[in-house]
Amino acid sequence: MEYRLLGRSGLKVSTITLGTMTFGGKGVFEKVGNTDLREAERLIDLCLDHGVNLIDTANAYSQGTSEEMIGEILGGKRKGGVLIATKVRFPMGDGPNDEGLSRHHIVAACEASLTRLKTDVIDLYQVHQWDGLTPIEETMAALDQLVHQGKVRYIGCSNYSGWHIMKALAAAGVRQSERFVSQQIHYTLEAREAEFELVPISLDQGLGILVWSPLAGGLLSGKHRRNAATPEGTRQFAGWREPPIHDEDRLWRIIDVLVEIADARGVSGAQVALAWTLGRPGVTSLVIGGRNEAQIADNLKAADFKLSDEERAKLDAVSRPPLMYPYWHQLWTAKDRMGPADMALLEGHE
Repeated sequence: MEYRLLGRSGLKVSTITLGTMTFGGKGVFEKVGNTDLREAERLIDLCLDHGVNLIDTANAYSQGTSEEMIGEILGGKRKGGVLIATKVRFPMGDGPNDEGLSRHHIVAACEASLTRLKTDVIDLYQVHQWDGLTPIEETMAALDQLVHQGKVRYIGCSNYSGWHIMKALAAAGVRQSERFVSQQIHYTLEAREAEFELVPISLDQGLGILVWSPLAGGLLSGKHRRNAATPEGTRQFAGWREPPIHDEDRLWRIIDVLVEIADARGVSGAQVALAWTLGRPGVTSLVIGGRNEAQIADNLKAADFKLSDEERAKLDAVSRPPLMYPYWHQLWTAKDRMGPADMALLEGHE
């Protein structure tokens, strides 16, 4: 297992992170999976045995059940030096202040997560989504408070746009308070929108990138094939809508190349897709999940699987999105003054 620094922090995390959205399987999350306590413990042990040192969850996953299961399994002992990441933002009750990123909700939610996780510190506390009603200064100050109280070690964001991130970093800079060390985003062969703003910001501002749903909800696992019925047991079969597919023909062209490479190498399509994302600029770790040990075990192999330059070029070409404005204009008129963060997007568009 390879370990990479999380942004500009000194914290090293495994290139594979165990995602726990399936733990508990309550409410809407039942469509993703319904991992019970016994199976969850097997999955955690399997990942730890393979060198995974980060477990990612959120208080919203099955309304706290995922956190509770992790707390029950680890028992506050943090075996193997495992790190825990969780999130705050979405509703955890029916009250008017039971959601969002106000100081009130962040502090209360953190205390509740610590209790459910049976721990005294959260290694990475992530704001789960933007809150346009709370001043960013209030959010960043509340997170800074938790770090200085020793309840949180590092902070990160998830699902922010580029301007949201820069506004948060600016607010932290003015106060000289704790800043985000990472962002957790959706980024796959099928969905490369993050390359327009989020990846360059990570490279320029020193943020680590954690990728959620790196197999596009299973669409890039190799199980989905052109002109074939949706496989039973998959998230799409159960009605899960993430991620949205805007160009179905493009998706199948990507899968065709993905499967071609996987078959030639004797590996799963999932390993090829994961290896591609792991090799992209700025990516620190992929948050993998699964309904069973077989899926997790297969995904773990991606940590050691390497694509050839030719294979990577084929995947790049079939999945590369067209440049939006102002990027095509920058490519045509200002390429001689582009820095490394800019070229992470423009590379291959000549």
